[in-house]
Amino acid sequence: MQRVAFKMKLFPGREAEYKQRHDDIWPELVELLAAFGIRDYSIWHDPETDILFGTHLKTDKNRLDELFEQPVMKKWFVMQTDIMDTNPDKTPVQIPLVNVFQMD
Repeated sequence: MQRVAFKMKLFPGREAEYKQRHDDIWPELVELLAAFGIRDYSIWHDPETDILFGTHLKTDKNRLDELFEQPVMKKWFVMQTDIMDTNPDKTPVQIPLVNVFQMD
């Protein structure tokens, strides 16, 4: 498995709504993420900058290139457009991060 890290930008003052939406994440979305090879997924919030920092493991059999095309994923993305930076296609603006140190 490979660890993936990325950052996203939350709109100011929307952290409670973002957290609530993830507390209430749809079971079918959790199943979809797992089915497409995502494990151990975490998102962290920096309240000083409203940057979201996400990490997850992806399995060798991941299909992340197909994930964003799934109807439930698209629906989730549309729901987030009012609280975070998104691309014209409604996907979140995700900036990949480079791992410079790992201690196992």
